[in-house]
Amino acid sequence: MAVEMNDLAAFVSVARAGGFRDAARTGGISASGLSTAVRRLEARLGVRLLNRTTRSVAPTEAGERLLERLTPALADMEAALDVLNHFRDRPAGTLRLNVPAGVARTVLPPILFRFLQQYPDIRVEVTVEDSFVDLPSAGCDAGIRYDERLEPNMIATPIGPRVQRFATAASPAYLGAHGRPQHPRDLLDHACLRGRFAGGAMPTWDFERKGEVLRLDPTGPLVMRPGAAIDVAVGAAVAGLGVIHLYEDMLRPHLDSGALEPILTPWWQAFSGPFLYYAGRQHLPAPLRAFVDFVKSDTASHAAPPASGHKARPRRA
Repeated sequence: MAVEMNDLAAFVSVARAGGFRDAARTGGISASGLSTAVRRLEARLGVRLLNRTTRSVAPTEAGERLLERLTPALADMEAALDVLNHFRDRPAGTLRLNVPAGVARTVLPPILFRFLQQYPDIRVEVTVEDSFVDLPSAGCDAGIRYDERLEPNMIATPIGPRVQRFATAASPAYLGAHGRPQHPRDLLDHACLRGRFAGGAMPTWDFERKGEVLRLDPTGPLVMRPGAAIDVAVGAAVAGLGVIHLYEDMLRPHLDSGALEPILTPWWQAFSGPFLYYAGRQHLPAPLRAFVDFVKSDTASHAAPPASGHKARPRRA
């Protein structure tokens, strides 16, 4: 049976995005156009590929099987077309990245700004996801993660700052009402704004000073998951709801403005920065090859010395 390749591509983009609107934002085609293409494909194949509700879109069992087979096939087609990049003065095409929320907020934007200025013919699609990701099945060319969350058998190269820190802070109003902690254990008597991973685990708050490491499990009035909820936690801290323990880069604007005050600074633990990772293969798509080369050069030129008195340590994303 004859099937339009554009209809297959529309199905894959909607299935990956989990919805017609999200797929439309990244695909340059209207949601109604995608819906029409998927309905046409389903009619041609005689089987439903997507379960649609008012809140979500998810592949049926038949859709999952088709997606599994189409993903590598479309990747091979993109690789074949990518050969044409060797005949262009500048690489062109789409680069698909999968990154955690913290990296998407603080590390990636300035790098992408410089990269897209240098390579205006490349389009970058970013998926924000904090969990482990199988890049091929997710339809991504590369990911960014911290070292202990890297996929095995992948090539990894440093990206962004090589040393980062977790910062602890609270609003002046909160500290005025509840006092300033002098030792990390004092946090057990404070309202702490916690985070929980998508899998349900709640990471401890880790502190380090002169070789002494403390891992605390404080309590508080708010628990948030990574992603957009981080903004809720930061806003709650600024509003005086409690103490927050988060990437220093995320809190830095509020620390500089005075909306938050740093506490327990000598105990702030440093950890090694993130890595760009991708599958090891001889032929990299031109957009990915350009990004890898750019990141290697950019990281070297923007490298910052480690924070004084802190040793870089691996850290969960």
